[in-house]
Amino acid sequence: MKKIPLTIKETQEGILKKDFSAVELVDMYLGRIEKYKDLNAYVTISDDAAYKKAKEIDKLVSEGAAILDKYPLLGVTVGHKDLFLTKGVKTTAASKVLESFVPPYSATVVSRMDNAGAIILGKTNCDAWAHGASGENSDFGPTKNPWDKKMVPGGSSSGSAASVAAGLSLVATGTDTGGSIRQPANFCGIVGLKPTYGAVSRYGVIAMSSSLDSVGSFGKSVAEVETIFNVTKGEDGFDSTLKDTSYMAPKSRMKLGIPKEYFVEGVDGEVADRVMEVSKIYKKAGVEIVPISLPHTKYAISVYYIVQPAEVSSNLGRYDGIRFGNLRATFADEAKRRIMLGTYVLSAGYYDAYYLKAQKVRTKLREDFENAFAEVDAILAPVSPTPAFKLGERTSDPLKMYLADIFTASANLAGLPGLAMPAGFNKNGLPLGFQLLGPRFSEPILFALGKLYEKESGYKPELPNL
Repeated sequence: MKKIPLTIKETQEGILKKDFSAVELVDMYLGRIEKYKDLNAYVTISDDAAYKKAKEIDKLVSEGAAILDKYPLLGVTVGHKDLFLTKGVKTTAASKVLESFVPPYSATVVSRMDNAGAIILGKTNCDAWAHGASGENSDFGPTKNPWDKKMVPGGSSSGSAASVAAGLSLVATGTDTGGSIRQPANFCGIVGLKPTYGAVSRYGVIAMSSSLDSVGSFGKSVAEVETIFNVTKGEDGFDSTLKDTSYMAPKSRMKLGIPKEYFVEGVDGEVADRVMEVSKIYKKAGVEIVPISLPHTKYAISVYYIVQPAEVSSNLGRYDGIRFGNLRATFADEAKRRIMLGTYVLSAGYYDAYYLKAQKVRTKLREDFENAFAEVDAILAPVSPTPAFKLGERTSDPLKMYLADIFTASANLAGLPGLAMPAGFNKNGLPLGFQLLGPRFSEPILFALGKLYEKESGYKPELPNL
């Protein structure tokens, strides 16, 4: 193979036309993973499973079956974030606590993608237990940004974003608790989907913060994450938060709101300018652009870092070294920090002062979005205040690191879907982008708006010069 396919369509056309076989495709991707292993995008490579699945696909194709309806992810190579349980393939949450854990079953998302024809290449690196915004908190070393290896790829789904951006897999899975899909997608110049809370099963995904966690995906265009969403959504009988429901359909003429609270002091000028340029593209395409207000946005990061550590302290309590995991002493500093903070805000003397108040403000944040969506179909905003920052730049300052989630955490607190989109590069060659937020179960609206931007801007997927 001379050229790596960058979309599901290119991949499947190549396999069905026999321009290349699924085995040859796996050869190429595993070769790239080895060649660019300095990115540290993967924790575990599942080459045996990949070749086994590729041979099954080549056999199906040789039989001439009309197979895309039955296997919508036929031949699609995937890296699963190392929080997703994969039967027979080591799953560590990028932590030494689970360094030798091999799950006896697979997560619902993994099983559904496998049944749809996807080929698992391995488990992608991430911040340990998904605690991080930069990809530097993995116990197995930081992941690097494919566009500039001195920069972070974003977190916590760092390896997944880097893998897709660098062409080490066609797509990847991730989790988004406070921005952990949208922010690395933004830093790595790809598309990332955080679905509505309750749309995609979290069964078999190692929990971080149970009222905030969403399971989503990465691709180089909207079509990839849309296809994965359609394969993985819906009830499975294991996740009680799931809801089979009708999804909101896009209108012939849509209205986008731009929140003034996302353009405050501290937002990089190129980031803000690019979002406004995107709004002009939408306006030219017939989308109405209106200013809106989300007045409680300034409290979102404070609320998030009370609610999330509280739930972390509960979820990590099960890794006691008896039933699950190794010695608790191997928890890294960030995990310990969040366990301690969560225990503190849930303690008898401080529950009312912190946790209860945070939940009340969370309700106000939800109401802000409800009021906004009474006027607009979706919201256009920056993903992060800055482009990717340097490796090591914020590791000694947790507060500065936490502020990277300032524009993403509110969607998790409200349970809303969000779509991160690439939008070119800044003067230093680092990716820029934007996010689209919608009401609950409005993913089709976000997909339509994302595809409209791709069409009107002339967006074409590309690979970095590694």
